[in-house]
Amino acid sequence: MKANIKLLFAAGIVALTTSCTDLDVTPEAQFTEYPTTEAAIEAQMADVYFHLRSTLGRRYMEAQALSSDEWVGISFDGDYADGGIYAQCSLHNFNATSACTDWYGDVTAGITKANRAMFLMGESATPEMLAPARAMRAYYTWILMDSFGDTPILDHLLKDGEMIDRSPRAEAARWIESELKEIIPLLPDNVDVSTYGKPTKYMAEALLVKLYINWPVYTANDVTAYNAATYSNEHLNDVVTLCDDIMQSGKFDLAEGANGYRSKFWPNNGYQVKDFIYAMPYDAITAQGFQYCRPRIWRQGRNDGEGGPGYFGADIGNSTGGNFSISPEMSDNLMALETDDRQENILAGQIFMFDPSTFAKTSTPYKYKGQEIILDKTFRLKYTDAEGDHYLEWGTNPADYPADCAMLNTGKDVKGWSQGYKSVKYFVIREDFINGRNQSNDLPIFRLADIILTKAEAIVRGASATNGETAQSLFNKIREYVHAPQIDHSPSLQELLDERGRELFDENWRRNDMIRFGTFENEYGFHRVGFPTARFEKTCRVFPIPQSTLDVNTNWKQNAGY
Repeated sequence: MKANIKLLFAAGIVALTTSCTDLDVTPEAQFTEYPTTEAAIEAQMADVYFHLRSTLGRRYMEAQALSSDEWVGISFDGDYADGGIYAQCSLHNFNATSACTDWYGDVTAGITKANRAMFLMGESATPEMLAPARAMRAYYTWILMDSFGDTPILDHLLKDGEMIDRSPRAEAARWIESELKEIIPLLPDNVDVSTYGKPTKYMAEALLVKLYINWPVYTANDVTAYNAATYSNEHLNDVVTLCDDIMQSGKFDLAEGANGYRSKFWPNNGYQVKDFIYAMPYDAITAQGFQYCRPRIWRQGRNDGEGGPGYFGADIGNSTGGNFSISPEMSDNLMALETDDRQENILAGQIFMFDPSTFAKTSTPYKYKGQEIILDKTFRLKYTDAEGDHYLEWGTNPADYPADCAMLNTGKDVKGWSQGYKSVKYFVIREDFINGRNQSNDLPIFRLADIILTKAEAIVRGASATNGETAQSLFNKIREYVHAPQIDHSPSLQELLDERGRELFDENWRRNDMIRFGTFENEYGFHRVGFPTARFEKTCRVFPIPQSTLDVNTNWKQNAGY
């Protein structure tokens, strides 16, 4: 676990955890007596910065990852079925009462905290003082707009009884744009331990890059109207300008030293990772909430089943989930290149032991109860009828799967647990996992590598090249630092999407990318035409508004298609 920066953050956080699923807040009655000293405001701002630790640390990830072609949410004879919530995401059969999408109120609470912080600063607050809270408010609004479509513009603390409507998605996008353009010059431009995990000029620029590259998606008449084949974007040159400012700042770097790509995501990552433009800091004791590894670990990977270490090199002290497996399509993409450092994060085929000190993979096979474990890239599903148990192998006609296969049950045995490849990208250690399965890995949100690939994409889509950099040279910057083969041509959009899949795997961007590139309605995993409950309507590009949010905001309507 990290002690320095994370303990510093923890010490500054005040427990201001008012629930804000209900958007009605009365600031005058509740907060007039709150101290407005510099220390109190700093503590209040810390709560704004790190408010979404829990949401980003699990539930947001589940919705983004399982709805993309990265992961398939499987179960084991009822184990981890959890009412089908993981399978539903994988099949785009989203549910308004599912925990995987029921985090709308968490995000609006963050917006309210940002507004409250600005209110407490008072009339003497300078624009520079208010800018960080506005940046967080814009980021939280972007999360809602990207995931749920039409979104309320909460630009003030609501008074008692004040109702607010959802604004059209395009209007929310333009409001976010306006906010970011106004505050970028006001935000700090130093990148060091003091600004790690907080909004800087470059964090806001990276968010604006995301807004602009997806501009045709966000400003379409409705979520079904966007057509990737006719992508037309007035902001492509703006994307390049913003990317250039980040890339030329000298503040960021792809290089990670001897430990390479993998070390960016280890439990000891942090402000020293120069690829991180903006990240959410976590610590298993003082800043909990990050639980990415639990569902990605082979179901019994905690240990060897006989009192010995699991494949992480130790008995990690708590049971594991194993209910996420990489889709066959993404597995092919991740392992496609002849050489690629990023492949070391993937458990493909036989599982080997890792050194618990260096996190390096060894040549020693991992065994469970004496049996070497080999993962299948493809899946077989189990179902039971009056005649007993049956298994349908990968490649079965989707229409031939019975209805109960919608639970994506692979069976509760070694064979069932071994369906699909796994990941150790967010490597777990015992010292972390024994604390409620929390991890100390910081979550990257915006990275330099993403900015480089986005500039390349903008050029391929029609933006003017700058600084002597072509789409090919930018693409090869990424390939070079992960020791992957260089290309000798300008990358196609498909090549860019594939490379983004390798570079940004499991960083919550794949759904966003797939919608922009027009592949979200494709077939992948068990999201196949004819498979029980699988949906392909374009309305699934946004999630349903959680029922808990609709129950409070009775003037809102559910998203179309739900």
